[in-house]
Formats: sequence, structure tokens, C-alpha cells
Amino acid sequence: MKIGIDARLVFYHQAGIGQYIIRLVESLARIDSEDQFILFHIWKDRKTIVQNANFKRETLWTPSHHRFETITVSVEFARSKIDVLHNPDFIPPAYTRFPSVITVHDLAFLRDPGYLTRDSARYYGQVDVAARRANHIIAVSESTKRDLINLLGVSEEKITVIYEAAHSRFVPVTDTEVLSRARARRALPTDFILFVSTIEPRKNLATLLHAFRRLRDNYKSRAMLAIVGHEGSGIEKIRSIVKELNLEDIVCFLSDITDEELVLLYNAAKLFVLPSLYEGFGLPPLEAMACGTPVIVSNVSSLPEVVGDAGLLIDPEDVEGLTVAMWRALTDEKLRRELREKGCKRAQTFSWERAARETLNVYRRVAESATQKAKRET
Repeated sequence: MKIGIDARLVFYHQAGIGQYIIRLVESLARIDSEDQFILFHIWKDRKTIVQNANFKRETLWTPSHHRFETITVSVEFARSKIDVLHNPDFIPPAYTRFPSVITVHDLAFLRDPGYLTRDSARYYGQVDVAARRANHIIAVSESTKRDLINLLGVSEEKITVIYEAAHSRFVPVTDTEVLSRARARRALPTDFILFVSTIEPRKNLATLLHAFRRLRDNYKSRAMLAIVGHEGSGIEKIRSIVKELNLEDIVCFLSDITDEELVLLYNAAKLFVLPSLYEGFGLPPLEAMACGTPVIVSNVSSLPEVVGDAGLLIDPEDVEGLTVAMWRALTDEKLRRELREKGCKRAQTFSWERAARETLNVYRRVAESATQKAKRET
């Protein structure tokens, strides 16, 4: 079987979907030496994801999210001889001779369209057409699957849920000197709470800031709050709240964090908190659990699927509930040990190798179905 994977987004953005593509391709390379894979890169991209002999690259000229992408990329794909095409960014070509699989990571833009720019709204507004056009859809959680069914009317039979996983680099670090240096590098105290995610309204960072203020005032906590993430559309409001609540000296925004440093920050943190209003999957809490860090997340969307009983679940609208949960997780040593142990075990149940095998099965089913349909029509 010859499988095409649209890898253009790796060039534009190393986080999110770009990381999904890299992890998936690396895992497919480890488990499959028989099938042929064609990785479609943008012409400016010189990076090589894997070196395996059965992985080749082809160049495309159409950039991701281009206004006429679905049309122009169809012309470019016309020369490709593949059995199935996977579009991890969920927008497949308008016309192809071969079947397509798309991955839908979340439908946040349908729930809160006001957060999108005009260009983003135009691009992501194609999702209903994309869902109809694709032969099969991979959803990264049961929550995203429900959204596909309820918001877009996609039939359940057309969707396969395949979970992502934390990268293998996220492991517990027990060397106290290494962790002490990691804290010192960012001027962090022994007790600090960590938030990792893009700073945008749906991440609900405002609620975390108000709860953190109460934690300091009402519970006399000496913990600081470290915020790691790309500064999106909500950053001005968040900085305004920090100033309004007089948190400038105890809340820090960390930038230019390397992958290696992020592992150390997860390990050095006393607690990880993500009170998000909506997540398609929720990779940061899984990374934190893999490092043995206690986590608190919202009890909505996909987060209960990811965390299970290995973390504390809170109502994302309940400031006092989040405050109490943080206080418990910071001070109750028995609870902290329980969360660390459960978190590590929970994280180990998610595997990129399993994700790759399940994705490969989707490719095979879709390609076989297309072959059988072509035979019936001849």
C-alpha cells in the first residue's frame, strides 16, 4: 500500500498539529517497513522527519491555509500515485482519484467562533465540507467524536477515535540538583504552580488567576504561578487581570522554553493546572502526569477522558472550587503521592505506537473499501 501524509504544517508550526504529524510519522516508521509512505512537504521545508527507506518526500507549492488551497493542492496531488491520503489538518483536497482520511483535533471554532480571525474563520469554516468529502475521520477523543456527530451530523461509522500520547521525553526526573538549577534559571521558588497552553480565552486562564489570588490571600500560600505558552488573542486581557489583581510579582510568563526545559519545569512544579473550557484532547496534563506531577483539570470536554481518576477535576467556572483543589494538591502529602502514582500509570496507557497501529488500520480499511467500490463500479 502507498500512503500519502500531508506534512506541510510541520514547516509552519512545530506545536499542535505539527507535533502530531511528527510523532505519528516517527511511530509509523518504527512499526511499518512494508508499506510505502509519501510525505508531502511545502517547497521551503528542508527538514526530514525520518530516514527510513520506505518513506519518501514530495514537494508541494501550495501553502497550508491558502485561500484556494483545496483547489490548487488538488492539481498538485493529481500526479501522485497513492492509495490513500491523510490530511492531519482536516482539510482534504477538493478533488482526488484516491480516498482521504482527515484528523479532527477539536471543533472549538464552532463552539466559540468569535475567537477566530477573519482568515481563520474562512479556513476553518470549511470543516462541514471537509467532513463530508473525507472517506473517514480520525477524532483524537470521544469528546471530539461527539462534537462531530452533534455539530456536523457525521455518522458514527465514519469516525474512529485514536488517542494521542505524551512524547517519550516526558518522564520523572529525580535529580534534585538538576531541578534546582531549572528553577533558578527562571527565578522560580520551590513551590510553584505550572500552566502550559496557548494563552487564549477558552483556556480559562482568567479563572485560574482569580483562584490563585484567593489561594495567596485566603490560604496564605507562598506558591508562585508560572505560565508557559504561545501568547494568543487573549494575552492583553490576561496581563490586565494580572495587574488588576496585583499579581505582577508572583505570576511569571515564561518564553523561549525548549523541549528539554519543559520536561524539567513539569518535574520541578508542585502542581499543574489547566482549567480549560474546552479541549479536543489535552496533551499538557498528560505530559505533566507522565512526569509525576499532580494535575488539576476541568471536568468538561475531553479532559476527564485523558486524566481519568489520576487528577483532580473541577468545574471551570467555580473559582472557589479551583482554589480549594489547588490548596489540597499543594499541602496534602498523601493526596500528592496518590496523584503522582496514578498519574504516571495513567500516562503509560497512552502510546504513540498504539496510535500509529490504529491509524495504519484506518488507512488499510479505507483503501480496501475504495478498491472494492471501484470493482463494483466496473
